[in-house]
Amino acid sequence: MKRFITALVAASIAATATAQQVNFAGNGHVLIKDKAEKQFLMLPVQEDADGANIQVIVNNAQQQSLNVKLAAGHVDYYVPLDISKFNGKTVVFDIDIWGDKKPTEKVKNYVCWKEISQSDNFDTKNKEKFRPEYHHTPVYGWMNDPNGMFYLDGVYHLYYQWNPYGSQWENMTWGHSTSTDLINWTAQPSAIVPDALGAIFSGSCVVDKNNTAGFGTNAVIAFYTSAGRNQVQSMAYSTDGGKTFTKYENNPVIIGDCPDFRDPKVFWNDDLKAWNLILAAGQEMRIYSSNNLKDWKYESSFGTGYGCHDGVWECPDLVKINDKWVLLCNINPGGIYGGSATQYFVGDFDGKRFTTNQKQTLWLDYGKDHYATVTFSNAPQNRHIALAWMSNWQYANNVPTKQFRSANSVPRDMGIFEADGIYYCTSKPSPELLKMRSSIVKNPTEICEIVVDIKKDTKITLSNTKNEYVTISYDTKTQLLKFDRRHAGDNSFSSDFAAETFVKVPSGSKQLRIFVDRCSIELFDSQGKAVMTNLVFPSESYSTIIATGCKTTIYQLKK
Repeated sequence: MKRFITALVAASIAATATAQQVNFAGNGHVLIKDKAEKQFLMLPVQEDADGANIQVIVNNAQQQSLNVKLAAGHVDYYVPLDISKFNGKTVVFDIDIWGDKKPTEKVKNYVCWKEISQSDNFDTKNKEKFRPEYHHTPVYGWMNDPNGMFYLDGVYHLYYQWNPYGSQWENMTWGHSTSTDLINWTAQPSAIVPDALGAIFSGSCVVDKNNTAGFGTNAVIAFYTSAGRNQVQSMAYSTDGGKTFTKYENNPVIIGDCPDFRDPKVFWNDDLKAWNLILAAGQEMRIYSSNNLKDWKYESSFGTGYGCHDGVWECPDLVKINDKWVLLCNINPGGIYGGSATQYFVGDFDGKRFTTNQKQTLWLDYGKDHYATVTFSNAPQNRHIALAWMSNWQYANNVPTKQFRSANSVPRDMGIFEADGIYYCTSKPSPELLKMRSSIVKNPTEICEIVVDIKKDTKITLSNTKNEYVTISYDTKTQLLKFDRRHAGDNSFSSDFAAETFVKVPSGSKQLRIFVDRCSIELFDSQGKAVMTNLVFPSESYSTIIATGCKTTIYQLKK
């Protein structure tokens, strides 16, 4: 991952203390007065500490509000709060520590008051042994759902749910990264930040080629959930290709009637010659239409009697592939192996109503760690390129990384196939991944692709010298593909992590592709008919392979 071009530099913190006035007002309330002299205020974080709210006040006016777990007993890491725009001014940081009201004498002993300081530099060098090499990750902080993905002028834009002030979920903001090849990503400044309507939850972007909204030809229009007292849908527009956004003055554009009302996905429907929007409302999806992206008409709902309803429906997508429509429906909890997962439905859509004859629940990925799947808008050559958040809500906040948390899956091109009268989605590794193949090696490495040509019943074991191992097997008679990570490495952070996952491959499998990248293994039937994505946290990389019933070819991967 490349670094922020201007705001962040790979250098030691070299923080400089300033003449702070730390005032303890009682009941967990602290006021710090400090003159802004450098670019960042470095906030010390302790992940198991009580959270705190910080109001940033300049000239008696609140400029920003954020939540952070200020270090009480020890410092896990630092996060930067940009104060450069207040240079030379006195800033008041009004801090309220959550939880039971703390006696002043206890609060005074928090280590954070001695550790908070200003700096012109923030160290973004990768200190994490589990940070993936060829998967997208945030430079620092927490990441979950991919948002607003689109392609324009040779560049893929990926926005994502981001916490700039810690590596656990909080302060939802749209982070932003760009790529020309879906593999190498460049971090960009934050795209959309919280406001008076609330935090910025998931959503989508479209390229308005015909200026239907009046913001200009090829303006990029973002739709997102404003999560305040209630969840409502808002929009913003960009006239510089998605670098910066201006929020629409008449937000919100859609107001719902239920608490879980979020994640708008907008797309141009060429059959309708109009825009459609689909969003999640409790345990159903609601569909809207519009001619101008501003005024939306409710058309219908989908959900009752279909699929899994063991959790809240989230992050929908509705994609036309060939002559069928695929409705992606992410659910949490209720996934096939517990926690969060992506189910889907194949059917027909007339611009107003989605219908399907599908009775069984189908899952896009049969691993534990594949969620919030959505596709790129305006993708080239009519491709349907999907990305997912590579984690699970059961343990995402607690996986053993600190500088950052979470990665995206490898990009996958979606398709459709039919077997035994049932329509299925295919998810193939995007062809860009082939360009990473370099030399063929004898043993697996922490960054490799393993191609498995199945001859008969197959079993593959990847292991290290610490007796940690992953087992993948395929039964040619039952067509059952299994992935066992119960002995893969560290699983102490959650009782839900150790698991064996499996899926019957429709029409069987002849070849597998296995992508290994430090903390993840993604297993594909080479035709995309079955996929399993699972995180692993071995104490050292897997260096040995034992394979029976198959031929294996191991490629070292380089970006």
